Amino acid sequence: MSEAPAQNPNIAFEDKNQTGQHGFRRGINVIAVASGKGGVGKTWFSITLSHALAKAGKKVLLFDGDLGLANIDVQLGLMPKRDLNDVIRGRLGLDKVIQPFKEGGFDIIAGRSGQASLSALPSQRLTMLRDQLLEVAGDYDIVILDLGAGVDRTVRMLSASAIRTLLVTTDEPTSLTDAYAFIKLGSAAGMSKNVGVIVNQATTEAEGEKTYKTLLKACENFLRLTPPLIGMVRHDKKVKDSIRHQSPILTRSPNTEAAEDMQNIAKIVIRDLAEKKKAAAKA
Repeated sequence: MSEAPAQNPNIAFEDKNQTGQHGFRRGINVIAVASGKGGVGKTWFSITLSHALAKAGKKVLLFDGDLGLANIDVQLGLMPKRDLNDVIRGRLGLDKVIQPFKEGGFDIIAGRSGQASLSALPSQRLTMLRDQLLEVAGDYDIVILDLGAGVDRTVRMLSASAIRTLLVTTDEPTSLTDAYAFIKLGSAAGMSKNVGVIVNQATTEAEGEKTYKTLLKACENFLRLTPPLIGMVRHDKKVKDSIRHQSPILTRSPNTEAAEDMQNIAKIVIRDLAEKKKAAAKA
């Protein structure tokens, strides 16, 4: 008698603990990176986290989910021959547009800047894209989704497909306000339990803690929620330098404070995913 095929440990599962008639399909190894507003360093964070995870020995895929303002390829100095737009238009399957970023040791699905946003897609096609993404995710240890800024329908759906959403914010009042709005809308959709906070561009560790506590206080007082602090990244001039030279900071300036912070966050993410996998297996 032939043995049954081993179950893929990264296969998507149906999370029934959600509002509405149906649960969300979640990827057990999928992490979304979101922000309430643009300009907080979300894409840089997604790239650097992917690189740090790859350096930690993980097989990583970075998905540029901000089609209209896609810039992962720009920050890395790449000119992809195939991108997400080919999938949206039905020319290729999602697995056919995966491209290796050899310098970082991880794979990329690029978007295309200036094209119609994913938010313009009909719900059925967006669901099909989500399902293809979760299928592809089974071939990786970790998949990072760099989502568009804000809380539109696409961001909410892709965030809902992740086991953890890392919400990037800074100490700017508008950034904190929009981060709170993201958590509030996520709470209404039953997704708040998966959101963790990243404080970026913190002038000092103490200031980063202060920024987080400001957001936490609002969430506790008005939403009765306590989103955890996953990590913080200190302000570092070498970040702009690495973006300007289209080279990852872990390659160009690996001994800087920001690089050290990102490598520490990668360790926390790996541990967090392992714990969530154990919890999902028990459930």
